[in-house]
Amino acid sequence: MTNPEKNLLIIVDDPSAWPLKIEEAELVAARAYLAEPRFLAMRGAKVFNLCRSYRYQSLGYYVSLLAAARGHRPLPGVTAMQDLKSHHIIRHVSDELDRLIQKNLRPILSREFILSIYFGHNLAKRYDSLSQQLFHLFQAPFLRAQFVHSEKNGKWQLQNISPLAGSDIPEHHREFAVAMAQGYFRGHRHRGSHKPAGRYDLAILIDEHEAEPPSNPQALRRFTRAAEKIGFSVEMIGREDFGRLAEFDALFIRETTNVNHHTYRFARRAEAEGLVVMDDPDSILKCTNKVFLAELLERHGIAAPRTRIIHRGNHEAVLTELGLPCILKQPDSSFSQGVVKVETAPDYRKAVQGLLQKSELIIAQEFMPTDYDWRIGVLDRQLLFACKYYMVEQHWQILKHDGGSGKFEEGNFETLPLEAVPSQVLRAALKAANLIGNSLYGVDLKQVGRKVYVIEVNDNPNVDGGIEDQCLKDELYRRVMQVLMQRVDKKKGRLAT
Repeated sequence: MTNPEKNLLIIVDDPSAWPLKIEEAELVAARAYLAEPRFLAMRGAKVFNLCRSYRYQSLGYYVSLLAAARGHRPLPGVTAMQDLKSHHIIRHVSDELDRLIQKNLRPILSREFILSIYFGHNLAKRYDSLSQQLFHLFQAPFLRAQFVHSEKNGKWQLQNISPLAGSDIPEHHREFAVAMAQGYFRGHRHRGSHKPAGRYDLAILIDEHEAEPPSNPQALRRFTRAAEKIGFSVEMIGREDFGRLAEFDALFIRETTNVNHHTYRFARRAEAEGLVVMDDPDSILKCTNKVFLAELLERHGIAAPRTRIIHRGNHEAVLTELGLPCILKQPDSSFSQGVVKVETAPDYRKAVQGLLQKSELIIAQEFMPTDYDWRIGVLDRQLLFACKYYMVEQHWQILKHDGGSGKFEEGNFETLPLEAVPSQVLRAALKAANLIGNSLYGVDLKQVGRKVYVIEVNDNPNVDGGIEDQCLKDELYRRVMQVLMQRVDKKKGRLAT
């Protein structure tokens, strides 16, 4: 090979038997990569693991495992290897991509279809969108996806997906596979060439079409400015960039999170790839389920409105215990959606039955009317900001949704310096947030006289330009980015020793 790209490595079992000639990278034997000191000392390498097997404790497994330990960026990572073996994840992906799968495979008359994927592409361009999605989700350079057509429901399903060894690539596919690999490597470099120089690369995950994002465009610009000032190169990424996570050193999620959602997969994959992540998958898991939060607050003696966990066997008893009106919440509700106020017994029973169709457990909470809710921002176990979110006029929430139209009305707000907030509010917020972790949280509380009640802890709190930043201004954004930078520095320092 001529002119291989520095620190771009293709790792295979036996280079002498490797059938493809890819000039963009250095071809390395797996045993050499694992044993030779020069690879241990190499910094910032991108490792494309094309070993025949990723089986646990095989050569291929150890290549990706040690690449991560060395601070290299392996594709696939160990988490992706595990995903490829998980029938549960394969079924979940098949369901998530169902519409795309049916659209792409509808013309096929056979009962089985094999799709070969080379860095997100197939020889037949009509399958590119499906190939890209599978590559983003399973992140192995060469993949083979097997689909079967069910006579029972008349639909195509993803039955299996596995890495494709170079020797198993059909001869008439090899030229295409090489071209896709070289195109991927060149695009990888091209994307990076336009970024301002920085010590580390930061990805900010957003959804440009989200109706109620956790940060407005003004806040995103300020986050970007603050990050670049302290040494990050920043890029806004979206759902379609899942396959690029290994390019970055840190991920900052500014899209509404949920466990059964791509944001959680982004956080989980980024953490597995060695990135610093805010918010981390553990925080997402804990905060987005109100059943967990209710149990956590009760176990640690943190005051909250009287709360009961409802299941199919106790909803009548809960009605008697809490009385009416009361608030019902689906476990993963957010932005006031999935939360209903019920005032009569028939409305209660109807709402409970509807919510129990989606979840085996739901939350019932006593109705505690106040003019506003406190929102206290906590970052790295330190207080960050304080806001009062006022209820919409003639409504009991800070957001009022207009049926299914997607439109909503917001109440007023007031941002205060921390020293102007009652100390009992700050103490309760800090205690609740610290039970979750050391990331960025927004704690919602109600104050009745001198008593304070924690409503919930949010892992992905709003930070909007002109609202939460009114007191700290640019300093709020700098503090968030400084925590991310310190964590990346610490991780890189640990890996370098």
